[in-house]
Amino acid sequence: MAKVKSAYFCQHCGYEAPKWLGKCPSCNEWNTFVEEVIEKNIPSVVAFSTSSNRPTKPQPIHTIEEQATRRAQLRDGELNRVLGGGLVPGSLILFGGEPGIGKSTLMLQLAITENQLRVLYVSGEESEHQIKMRGERIGLSSEQCFILTETNIQHIFTQAEQVQPELLVIDSIQTLYSSQIESSPGSISQVRECTAQLLRYAKQTGVPVFLIGHITKEGSLAGPKVLEHMVDTVLQFEGDRNHVYRLLRSVKNRFGSTNELGIYEMQGNGLRQVENPSEILITNTDQQLSGIAIAATMEGMRPMLIEVQALVSTAAYGTPQRSSTGFDSKRLNMLLAVMEKRCGFKLGAKDVFLNIAGGIKVDDPAIDLAVVAAVLSSNTDLPIDPKMALCAEIGLSGEVRPVNRVEQRISEAEKLGFTSLIISKYSKGVDPKNYKINLIQCGRIDEVVRALFS
Repeated sequence: MAKVKSAYFCQHCGYEAPKWLGKCPSCNEWNTFVEEVIEKNIPSVVAFSTSSNRPTKPQPIHTIEEQATRRAQLRDGELNRVLGGGLVPGSLILFGGEPGIGKSTLMLQLAITENQLRVLYVSGEESEHQIKMRGERIGLSSEQCFILTETNIQHIFTQAEQVQPELLVIDSIQTLYSSQIESSPGSISQVRECTAQLLRYAKQTGVPVFLIGHITKEGSLAGPKVLEHMVDTVLQFEGDRNHVYRLLRSVKNRFGSTNELGIYEMQGNGLRQVENPSEILITNTDQQLSGIAIAATMEGMRPMLIEVQALVSTAAYGTPQRSSTGFDSKRLNMLLAVMEKRCGFKLGAKDVFLNIAGGIKVDDPAIDLAVVAAVLSSNTDLPIDPKMALCAEIGLSGEVRPVNRVEQRISEAEKLGFTSLIISKYSKGVDPKNYKINLIQCGRIDEVVRALFS
């Protein structure tokens, strides 16, 4: 009988070593190596058949014929946008998120509502009756959605051969195993091998595949890092289980931009698409409060208005604190230094806390002006007009710099009923006569201060 071959794998990054090591030479983590059987003495099984006629020799690039790849337009507009404008045939998509965030609910909604596609939903964590109960709870049903509870990857391909799905959903990749590898499901070897077989299936059959992935306590996708390199798209489902809003981001996308953002609202009957995020990201109050400024930002091609909240108070323990939620803390320190150097505001001995309302994270430099306005409003305890928005970048010399797609930002603020918008006077192609909203054009921070508090 042939000897079973085994190796040691790092559970953090997937590094393979012939013997046990205390410290991983790849990711420098300690005590992460686990022994796994990587080869079993059984004949190789062809998981699925294909009629691919790909050439077996290299071809000059100018002789390769172009194929018109038509994206499948999904009924879920938020997911459609984050994917880059539709679902690409033969793509492999990894969908990650924390436990209880709504990954399975969103994927089941996708499988049931896409009644123009034949969908095979494979679950390794729940039974058919549990999935049926969730479908009844969200009030959806479809004759084109097939449910399969299986964890053996070879059996899944056998059923897929019979069903001939146009979309395959796997919940989750950590529960699958291949009989060709003798290790437990969820191990480095199994996750890597099952993903490789699903990738081969997607590319050769043209069927798009969604893989639901678990998240570790550090917030990264469980499994080897090579898993994210193998797939075409990595989607991240974010949000706090104590809040109703969920954010869908694209971490990696070979077929589109990674700057798009999808917003959902968790309800008792499933996840609802939020088509106008500005309404939920701006607090509706009947009184004016200091330390609040409205910023016109962009997430990919989508303009939206967000609320920036700031609190400035005297440092109680001598050393001032600088804390920000949803905004880069280093950029906040830079803006505070510019305000102190160029405008004369003494903030060095005060605590500054900054928060982006709604629990979202923003890296658009166009909200710099709103951050400065919110900090100054809290410092002087003077409220800003709630019908005024801001949109500009701040330079180190205190100048107000223009931002891209300013016309879309102006139109969004005008559509939501704002009466005035502060922008850079260096913005090109902006004619105030073309807009009903009052455009206040400033060149330096001191001009902004006069426009806000005069």
